[in-house]
Amino acid sequence: RGEIDDALAVVAAYRDPALPLALGGFSFGAYVTSQAAKRLADAGAPAERLVLVGPATQNFEVAPVPADTIVVHGEVDDVVPLTATLDWARPQHLPVIVMPGVGHFFHGQLTLLKSIVVRNWPR
Repeated sequence: RGEIDDALAVVAAYRDPALPLALGGFSFGAYVTSQAAKRLADAGAPAERLVLVGPATQNFEVAPVPADTIVVHGEVDDVVPLTATLDWARPQHLPVIVMPGVGHFFHGQLTLLKSIVVRNWPR
């Protein structure tokens, strides 16, 4: 409890209105990111970009996200099955980038994960 409020408190304390805001989260953090982004959008101050990695779509109510959100999931995730994230993304027509052979914690694949996020970041 309170993680979404904590994330919003950090945004409120450090957000520079002259700069774009990007939010990202991994697993449970992706749930927190989605909910914080929803609240910001509902308040008329949306984040410009979201990155969700291995979102905990099976265990938490991950909020719908903008169409340009970067979502990355491991093919062999044993904590949050890929099918759960695809089921969450499908009604939103949201692409999911799947890293073949990668589990929930992206062991040994963080450099590739970084590359995927950078390649998919709009310029």
